[in-house]
Amino acid sequence: MKGKHFLKLLDFTPAEITALLDSAADFKAKKKAGIPHKLHEGKNIVLLFAKDSTRTRCAFEVAGADLGMSVTYLGPSGSQMGKKESIADTARVLGRMYDGIEYRGFDQTIVETLAKYAGVPVWNGLTNEFHPTQILADMLTIREHFGTLKGKKLVYMGDARYNMGNSLMVGCAKLGMHFVACAPEAYFPSAELIAQCQTVAAETGAKLEFITDPMEATVGADVIYTDVWVSMGEPDSVWEERIRLMTPYRVTKALMENAGSQCRFMHCLPAFHDLNTDIGKQIYDKFGIDCMEVTDEVFESEQSIVFDEAENRMHTIKAVMAATL
Repeated sequence: MKGKHFLKLLDFTPAEITALLDSAADFKAKKKAGIPHKLHEGKNIVLLFAKDSTRTRCAFEVAGADLGMSVTYLGPSGSQMGKKESIADTARVLGRMYDGIEYRGFDQTIVETLAKYAGVPVWNGLTNEFHPTQILADMLTIREHFGTLKGKKLVYMGDARYNMGNSLMVGCAKLGMHFVACAPEAYFPSAELIAQCQTVAAETGAKLEFITDPMEATVGADVIYTDVWVSMGEPDSVWEERIRLMTPYRVTKALMENAGSQCRFMHCLPAFHDLNTDIGKQIYDKFGIDCMEVTDEVFESEQSIVFDEAENRMHTIKAVMAATL
């Protein structure tokens, strides 16, 4: 995969994705054992963040350091990209200085443009449409807990129109899993992406379903997955509508019990499961609810593997950078 961009999982074969997961597992074992793996010593990478993040930034910075690289972070106000300098020009400048470029921000077209002009590998740390590094971490986590991915049933609860719903559907299709989007019909992924994934599923043996009833959707689920109801960049005015539409899709103890004792809970984080955040308190004051997409009871339960998942961001991102540089 040397020299290849990492923009979306649709660009990779099942064998390539599996190879990245195997590499991540190997890097994780080395890190736990204290075995150095500075495979890219002397190289330099830059992180372009149009949206702030805890896990993505830390995962790229630690992974880069573990591989022996120097890492430059440019936050939302740290560069002139898109303001005084075009995306294409920024890509051509940074590509002359750095060996790899990460982008986290808005439209997929931005990271695709960076990749077109940079001349070095470009990695997607999140766009509105796709979040491929997160999916690798999710798949590594599921494999660690179940031993395999083939045939495992993952139910995504909530708004499946954007990066997480899209990317989980793609990842499950590529790896022969059973993907269920559980949401109001208007919140399913686009018909075009569903058609692409159905074509992939026909080759891998994956199964894709789109169900509006949470109890029907979660029967026998190995993983119930959810995400925040309002994404960064969306206006506050959408909160009232989302709470009204999404509350029936909240992950509760009853939903986990409906799935069965084998079921595990996953979330890409951050999660609004209590009142220990400023936004959580604001929503409580305005709407009177003490949690949103998942109850605190489920989030803190033994079935929750969200922090295994968060750690695996680092190991899988390391695998992506090591393979493509």
